[in-house]
Amino acid sequence: MNSLNDQTLSDLRAAARTQRKITSEVKNQALLKIAELLEKSSNEIIEENKKDLAALPADTAAAFRDRLTLNAERIDGMVVSLKQVAALPDPVGELIEKTTLNNGLLLKKVRAPLGVIFMIFESRPNVILEAFSLAFKSGNVILLRGGSESKHSSAVIYRLMRESLTASGFAQLPFHGVEDYDRSLVEKLLKRKDMIDIVVPRGGDNLIDFVQRTALMPIIKNDRGMCHTYVAEDADLDMAAKIVANAKTQRPGVCNALETVLVNEQVAAKFLPLLYKATDAKNLEWHVDAPSLAILKDQPRVKAATPQDWDTEYLELIMNCRVVKNLEEAISHIEQHGSKHSEAIITVSEEKARTFQLDIDAAAVYWNASTRFTDGFEFGLGGELGISTQKLHVRGPVGLRELTNARWLIDGRGQTRG
Repeated sequence: MNSLNDQTLSDLRAAARTQRKITSEVKNQALLKIAELLEKSSNEIIEENKKDLAALPADTAAAFRDRLTLNAERIDGMVVSLKQVAALPDPVGELIEKTTLNNGLLLKKVRAPLGVIFMIFESRPNVILEAFSLAFKSGNVILLRGGSESKHSSAVIYRLMRESLTASGFAQLPFHGVEDYDRSLVEKLLKRKDMIDIVVPRGGDNLIDFVQRTALMPIIKNDRGMCHTYVAEDADLDMAAKIVANAKTQRPGVCNALETVLVNEQVAAKFLPLLYKATDAKNLEWHVDAPSLAILKDQPRVKAATPQDWDTEYLELIMNCRVVKNLEEAISHIEQHGSKHSEAIITVSEEKARTFQLDIDAAAVYWNASTRFTDGFEFGLGGELGISTQKLHVRGPVGLRELTNARWLIDGRGQTRG
C-alpha cells in the first residue's frame, strides 16, 4: 500500500461511506487490537526509530530530535491513548437537538463524520496513531503524510495498523499512510477536493502557510504556539516559579510550551532570581527586556531581547522575559504577540483571573496552571489532531466531537410546502 493514486483515493472514499455505519463496538475492539499489537511490537518500533534518529544531521536541534524520538514510555503512552479513545463515547449519531414543527415535521440535529481527512504532520511518529484513532472512532477515514525524517518509524507503525485492522475484518482499510515523500505529491493532494473533505496541517509556519495558499478544501489549522504566562503582583511566587519552569522546560519542543513570561514590576526583583534558580539546571537561555536585564545582569545565559524575539516560537530552551506595569500592559503584549493558542495568569485574585480570561482571545486561557495542559490527552479527549487556533468549527484540542459536524434528519408524513 505504498503507492498513492486515484484508485487509492477512491478506496478511501468508499471506506468513508462504510465507516459512517460501523458500530461503536466494532470500532472499539479494533482500537484495542491495535493497542495490543503495538504493545507487543514495542522493541521493533524502537529499533526502526533508531534508524531515523541515526540519519539526522549532527547539528539537529535537540527539540526536533526529541519530537522524533520514540521510547518505551512514549509507546506506552500511545497504547494508553488508544485504550482511552476506545473507552470514550462515540459521537457519531449523537442527538444535539430535536424539535417538531407546527406542520408535523420532526427535525433531529445529529453529529456526523467529516469524511476523508488529510493529515500532514512533521517529525512526530506518535501522531500517526493519535490521529488515526480519533478519526476512526469519529467515523472518518484518514490519509496520513508525515515527514521523511520519520520514514522508518512511520513504516513499521503503518504496517502494524494494516495487519491489525485486516485481522479485525476490515476489507476496506480506513486509513492510508503515505510513504512517498515527494513534496509535489502533497501539492497535488491539496487540489483533490473531489476526494478529500478536510485537510489538517500540523507543523511549522512554512507548512501552515503552504497549505493555506494551496488547499482547495477546508482547513483545520493548528498554528504555532506563542504562549505567555503573566505573573501578577499578588502571585504566590513559589507557585509561579514552579508553573513557569514547567511550562518552559518540561518539554520545550511542543506548541503548548511557554515562550514568554511577563512579570509585574512590583515583584520582578524578587521573582526573576527565583525563576532563574528554578530553571538553572536546564541551562535555559533568557532573552530579556532592560528592567529584567538589570535584575539578572550577573547571571550567565541572559541577554537583551531583540524586537523579533517577542514573536519567535523557539521550541527549545530559550525564553523571553519582560517586566510590565500591570495587567492591562500584560494583556496588550499578549494581544500583540500571541498566536491565540494558550495563555496563563498567576494570581490569587479571581477578579484579575476572570478579567484576563475574558480579555485574552486564545483557544485556552489558564489561571494558576501550566500551559502544557493544552493537550487532547490531558483534557480527557484521548488525544488530538492538533490544537486549533482558528475561529470557525473548532478551537483548542481537536478531539472526537471536533471531527464531526452537525446535520439534520427530517421525518415527515407527506408534508409539502405551499
